[in-house]
Amino acid sequence: MDIVVLIKQVPDSSEVKLDPKTGHLLREGIGAIMNPDDRHALEAAVRLKEAHGGRIVVLSMGPAQAIDVVSEAIGMGADEAVLLSDSAFAGADTWATSSTLGKAIEKIGKYDLIICGRQAIDGDTAQIGPQVAEYLGLPQVTYVFDIEAVTDGTVVVKKRLEDGYEKVQCDLPALLTVIAEVNRTRYPAIGNLIDACGEQAPITIWNAADIGVMTCDVGLAGSLTHVIRTFAPKGGRQTQMLEGDTGTVVRTLLEKLRENHLVLTDSGVLSAECREGKLS
Repeated sequence: MDIVVLIKQVPDSSEVKLDPKTGHLLREGIGAIMNPDDRHALEAAVRLKEAHGGRIVVLSMGPAQAIDVVSEAIGMGADEAVLLSDSAFAGADTWATSSTLGKAIEKIGKYDLIICGRQAIDGDTAQIGPQVAEYLGLPQVTYVFDIEAVTDGTVVVKKRLEDGYEKVQCDLPALLTVIAEVNRTRYPAIGNLIDACGEQAPITIWNAADIGVMTCDVGLAGSLTHVIRTFAPKGGRQTQMLEGDTGTVVRTLLEKLRENHLVLTDSGVLSAECREGKLS
């Protein structure tokens, strides 16, 4: 089974800060990690490889320092890694990112399954996986928490829903986005990490020309959306203390709840018992 795993290098979520002037994420001097959901995607791919054989190619897009996460992926069991790194890719929205990844997957060629995390902790859009699937014309299943079986030409998975789960059989090739519940990840093997850092490391770096795209179609120039402003929300709560006897406090509280559309009687008005402060 040939699997492509999409991973992303993200800022350590405990250290994320915003530039107060530009509203952009401050990445300089901040620790970077492999996106947590993507780590589970890679673990799922490694387990499928252990069960069925095959090859895992990890694909990431980012600046030169993203070589760290693709090297870590080799340490966890990936066979090869491709890093898309070009200044032309900078500033890409989810559409430009997805189409760029799609182009790279087309160049990689043979694959049975594409697996990625549900979403990245720096953007939280959960759009990349579905958009890559749409770009490639593949069936997709999102929020996967269990990969039950892979047979000739199909995969059976469980998809998490708000009130349970849905069991889905999907034709291959397909794309899956997984959630953390799917598995527990392993630590990288020291021997694999050494191989990933050597001169013969199975890591390839591609730029825009390598995947056959025009610079005007990728990155900020190729983005369909633009972020006007990013800011940190102001915290704090507004509190109002209610004073008086119990009946007065209850009537005032219920009036406040009704004004904010948080409580309503069947008739649309407060009952006489509520108005008198008599609660059963």
